[in-house]
Amino acid sequence: MATKKSAETKKKSSYGADSIQVLEGLEPVRKRPGMYIGSTGPDGLHHLIWEIFDNSRDEAMNGHANRVEVTLLPNDMIRVVDNGRGIPVDIHPKTKVSALETIMTTLHAGGKFGGDGYNVSGGLHGVGASVVNALSIMCKVEVHRNGGVHMQEYKQGISKSKVKQIGKSKFTGTVVTFEPDPIIFKEGTAFEMSRVISHLRQQAYLVKGLSIIIVDAREVKEKLDLECETYFNDLGIECPTTTFYFEGGLKSLVKHYNEFSKPIHKNIFYVEKEAEGVGVEIALQYIDDMTTKMAAFANNIPTAEGGTHVTGFKTSLTRLINAYARKNGILKEKDENLTGDDVLEGLTVVISVKLREIQFEGQTKAKLGSMEAQSAVSTVFSEGFMLFMEENPDDAKEIINKGLLALRARKAAKAAKDSVLRKGALEGFSLPGKLADCQSNDPADSELFIVEGDSAGGTAKMGRDRVTQAILPLRGKILNVERARLDRMLGSEQIKNLVLAMGAAIGDTFNIEKCRYHKLIIATDADVDGAHIRTLLLTFFYRYYRPIIEAGYVYIAQPPLYKISYGKEINYAYSDDEKQKVLKKLGFDDKELEEGGEEVGGTEQSEVGEDKEDSIEEAEEKVVKSRSKKPQIQRYKGLGEMNSDELWETTMDPKTRTLKIVSVHEAEESDRVFEMLMGTEVGPRKSFIQTHARSANLDV
Repeated sequence: MATKKSAETKKKSSYGADSIQVLEGLEPVRKRPGMYIGSTGPDGLHHLIWEIFDNSRDEAMNGHANRVEVTLLPNDMIRVVDNGRGIPVDIHPKTKVSALETIMTTLHAGGKFGGDGYNVSGGLHGVGASVVNALSIMCKVEVHRNGGVHMQEYKQGISKSKVKQIGKSKFTGTVVTFEPDPIIFKEGTAFEMSRVISHLRQQAYLVKGLSIIIVDAREVKEKLDLECETYFNDLGIECPTTTFYFEGGLKSLVKHYNEFSKPIHKNIFYVEKEAEGVGVEIALQYIDDMTTKMAAFANNIPTAEGGTHVTGFKTSLTRLINAYARKNGILKEKDENLTGDDVLEGLTVVISVKLREIQFEGQTKAKLGSMEAQSAVSTVFSEGFMLFMEENPDDAKEIINKGLLALRARKAAKAAKDSVLRKGALEGFSLPGKLADCQSNDPADSELFIVEGDSAGGTAKMGRDRVTQAILPLRGKILNVERARLDRMLGSEQIKNLVLAMGAAIGDTFNIEKCRYHKLIIATDADVDGAHIRTLLLTFFYRYYRPIIEAGYVYIAQPPLYKISYGKEINYAYSDDEKQKVLKKLGFDDKELEEGGEEVGGTEQSEVGEDKEDSIEEAEEKVVKSRSKKPQIQRYKGLGEMNSDELWETTMDPKTRTLKIVSVHEAEESDRVFEMLMGTEVGPRKSFIQTHARSANLDV
């Protein structure tokens, strides 16, 4: 027995060379896809398009292409076509197979590691195309090059046959068609056209002279010719098509970002120059707003987390504005310097750098690490912006005055914020009086329902689960924070109560780790006022608590619109369509019924006992239905009209409720929407309302 036990112990604890797993080919990608595309959710799914598009765009950046087409095909397939040089198809001297197969099936293989292939590119690891191939259930590449068309197909990164010539061609370029693997993307493989358009529009601004065509062929029923010799939109059918082409470059992009805003200076600053072997392009403009819009790119790859190029810009901007202000007597000797936050307020800026050798932090390329970019941006921007201010003194004065206003507001906001937080501390972190807090001290289990009015608050307090659910009623519509500074905002009792209830502070002292609830649920009435309050709250969260949205803490409750009672049977409907389906299921025609619980119209019920196999319970229900032949329909105008049991069952019970999570896919587009709907400029908002008036479903 001792020998057997010893052997078992040795077997369990053994750790030798045979314990080390070696993954071949593209196995690592399928094993750990998040390492290569960030996630296997919607962001990672769309990243597949960006990887293939980036290869085509790099051809254009180096002067070898001027057109790229991205087509969304049926069955969640994507086709990307460029008129570049075409991927080489001759035999690679090291791998002994076609260069095309090497690129598509081997990690760290490509033409961007040096040599004469590319002067500038977004790729640095040589994994983009092969990663997309590995994560696709089907991938096909057609290369038009040297008068011929060569093709190879793959499944989950493995080639199905050798590269073969399938015809002749008078064109040059590459056609990549792929279908994401549902085994990898378990959340779904459906692409969002709005996200594709937003990303590729941005790319069109960044590459002058490049046409980007986006074709939506998802609804096409005909058999598509995906092996067409001619490229662009040659599907043989009409499809919705969007084309982007911009000559203005970054200046046009700044105008686009500021479309719904009021500039405080007319001239857009723009500079494009090379320094230390780094191409630098910057455009900026200040607007009458408190937010900062900063878009940064390295070799046309969006760097959402910034990096060395952003650091170089921010440092130079603060130094230059303070130097100019003191030189021209706008800042006196006794005055303190403007801070980085002061000079960034209201700024819209796009920074783009192009480097031959580029370093990102991670394959998703969210942050630039190339140190030479920092000094290059600082040099080019310093020379250009100082000259801009000297030549445009009125613009310079407006910019500095904007910073001074931000400085004064910052001090006032700090005093107001300290007052709010200090009050909370002096009262032992006392919570707002109207807050009915939950018993749980674990934020992961705690929910805060933000409801509209005391009536709804009272019902919610009675119907809630006291252990995990807290209720905070708001009185009327909260302040529109899009138009208010922090000091005025914290003067609002409703917002101050919300800040204290959340417990995460605000502004520069915000700390998501201190948030007292991991579910912040907006529960407003299903009418125009409720929609407005919901929009005001979303604006507040987006502008001041965006990390909480990104963490998935913000939700919108979905209370029912109707309660339909028929005998003992009760159904809830969350839309007019659902109401009609319920009535149809009960055997009624909605057109014959009036709301408000009146009994009109109906169908005859069968006699009790007609079916001898009916249970006693079913027979009793038929009796009730035969006596009450018409359903009672109650239209809920607000949460306060529900009793506590109804509110719990339909809106608050985690087992039966429906919640919509709030997320941010495209930050720039979200900024523009909030500015348009909630900002000071009336014209864009009026135009939006007029355009979409017919689509509105108002409950007046």
